[in-house]
Amino acid sequence: MNKAFIIAEIGINHNGDMDITKKLIDGAAEAGCDAVKFQKRTLDVVYTKEELDKSRESPWGKTNREQKEGLEFGKEEFDEIDRYCKEKGIEWFASAWDTESQLFLRQYDLKHNKVASAMLTHRDLLETIADEGKYTFISTGMSDLIQIKKAVQIFENKKCPYELMYCNSTYPMPLEEANLNAMTSLRKMFAGTKVGYSGHETGLIVSCAAVAMGATSVERHITLDRSMYGSDQSASVELGGLRRLVGYIRDIENAMGSGFKNISEKEKSIAKKLRRVDTL
Repeated sequence: MNKAFIIAEIGINHNGDMDITKKLIDGAAEAGCDAVKFQKRTLDVVYTKEELDKSRESPWGKTNREQKEGLEFGKEEFDEIDRYCKEKGIEWFASAWDTESQLFLRQYDLKHNKVASAMLTHRDLLETIADEGKYTFISTGMSDLIQIKKAVQIFENKKCPYELMYCNSTYPMPLEEANLNAMTSLRKMFAGTKVGYSGHETGLIVSCAAVAMGATSVERHITLDRSMYGSDQSASVELGGLRRLVGYIRDIENAMGSGFKNISEKEKSIAKKLRRVDTL
């Protein structure tokens, strides 16, 4: 069984604080994750003025705009993220929520792109991403098979490599809504396409089950403390849980084996001791 690509989604759980960001990067690297992921938005493109002017109490002020500006990193912060991840030996990339943000990310030497579930129906953004030809993870939350097929066609037309990530976009996701068998549906409809899992549940068991079912990648939001301010914090994994999750995933992969039923060398010696009748 190939190793799943494990993505620690920092997203906006850094709360605009570079010290928190670095602690999360440290935790992901120490846990053995393959990459950390962020989000990038051009606020006046993604949101209407009416939306940004709405009242919202936050550590940064009393409007939606002040809250979102407090959570949005710019060039100075991403330059430091780029430098720090290189120092720590862990990859980083980000999901852009608009084409301007995707163009912003091109200044960094990133190996991967990510289509957030919310952006799966944004044709211009998908075409901008696919034009880069980088391996792209496509999250499928809030999308039906027809919408996913249309998005996939853009990447196939541009010969851009991609991987689907099964996802349920509730935060946190109730266990009974996981519907992991939908991963099988995606594999059948998109034959030959890798299917990973992006989770928003509490706990670790669903992500582990997804790996046992063949998920080729796993993405989970991470946090220093699930009680911190932020809409994604409660659906995130704290760093101790992240270490356990990575360990569980690697143990599951080791346990899956080749799938061929044979008698192991250790079993042969045990059989000599326990078998009293061997007439077949």
